Amino acid sequence: MKPDLFTAIYAILAAFIVTVVICPIVIPILHRMKFGQPIREEGPQSHKKKEGTPTMGGIMILVGFIVSALLFARESYDAMAVVLITVGYGIVGFIDDFLKVVKKQNEGLKPWQKLLFQLVVTVIFYVYIVKSGMGTDIYIPFTDGMYIDLGWIYAPFLFFVMVGTVNSVNLTDGLDGLASGVTVLVAMFFLFIAYASGMAGLVYVCGGVVGALMGFLVFNCHPAKVFMGDTGSLALGGFVASTAILTKMPIMLVIVGLIYVCESLSVIIQVTYFKATHGKRVFKMAPIHHHFELCGMEGIKVVQLFWIVTAVMCLIGFAACRNFI
Repeated sequence: MKPDLFTAIYAILAAFIVTVVICPIVIPILHRMKFGQPIREEGPQSHKKKEGTPTMGGIMILVGFIVSALLFARESYDAMAVVLITVGYGIVGFIDDFLKVVKKQNEGLKPWQKLLFQLVVTVIFYVYIVKSGMGTDIYIPFTDGMYIDLGWIYAPFLFFVMVGTVNSVNLTDGLDGLASGVTVLVAMFFLFIAYASGMAGLVYVCGGVVGALMGFLVFNCHPAKVFMGDTGSLALGGFVASTAILTKMPIMLVIVGLIYVCESLSVIIQVTYFKATHGKRVFKMAPIHHHFELCGMEGIKVVQLFWIVTAVMCLIGFAACRNFI
């Protein structure tokens, strides 16, 4: 089935309308149920005023996304695989949020539990990849359309990309509208990549994510009335990673997902250096968006800067795929 950009627009609008309509209904319910976001004591003091803002808003993103996908992409196996993986990671995030917010267990799922659940979802996706026969080759950016076959390395590579991306997007969700805005741009990038590839189902699910996130941003932009929580951030990570894999462009995540990479690397560098030096730090606080805040930059300015960086990197990403497109 040849992709149709008009259908993609309808998918975007459907997800946007559903999300915009249900957010004002669900947010007061989250308030009444006291599903408020706990704020880290060691975090920036400006975040204290956000204490109690409803979290688990990722549920609304998922609803808008799923409705749109079922309306416009239900005949595509690849699209339904992305939906399944997105929801699967979203369920892991929901369990984590539920333990933190409802059960008042500060850390939610233990790290090994969260990783185990993520690996289970990734195994399901890997089985689909194998059964679909899509091969183990990936696109190399800035080449004349060159692909490289990873062979037996493909399996560990896929697991690294999936789990790494999911947790990087999770780390990015720390300021009003940050993860939402960055992922809108990344989803738009993959929408056009899927269109160039002739993958209609992926075009429409990408449109569903774009629409759902735009609807959510109405309530998530500064000052946020709701946070997506791990329910949303893990789901979005699953969407981004699985779409990159299915379009054979996981390496492009380093380019268009530069913000995700920087957020994750800042944590790795901070923790490693802290342990190696017995208490010294590279950044004032990690992930890196908090470092900018503690350096005196307003949170909303950090968000805008990261959006701009992502937009520029997406343009560079298109240039890197010029022979593909």
